[in-house]
Amino acid sequence: MDAMMMDAMSKDMMSMPGMASMDMATMQECMDACAAAEQATTICATQMMDCAPTCMNCADMCHTTMRSMLRMQGMTADSMMAMLDACIAMCQACMDACAPHTDSDVCRMCMQACQACMDACMAMKDKMTAAA
Repeated sequence: MDAMMMDAMSKDMMSMPGMASMDMATMQECMDACAAAEQATTICATQMMDCAPTCMNCADMCHTTMRSMLRMQGMTADSMMAMLDACIAMCQACMDACAPHTDSDVCRMCMQACQACMDACMAMKDKMTAAA
């Protein structure tokens, strides 16, 4: 995300309860990880394995989480925490669904992207908790 957009988002966040000291770099890392997981889970779902429905649901959750972070108006710390929790849960479910298919490069890539997304979402939650 370019510096101008990050600056505008940071200014919007200053006016939201509990969000004034949000670490924008951590937020960007989380959005990037969500986008990567969305792509990986979508690719994985095209393989038509039995993990496909879970991977598509995870892709939708990652996309929604990322889009929610981009649309700061009306966002509260509580709602962002709920979105992050949901994204973490869906990534874990996706990893669990792909686990039986470790012989598939696509499922392994999907699991790695989901783990990175979970880690980024947890880091975001940690920063938010520390800022509160």
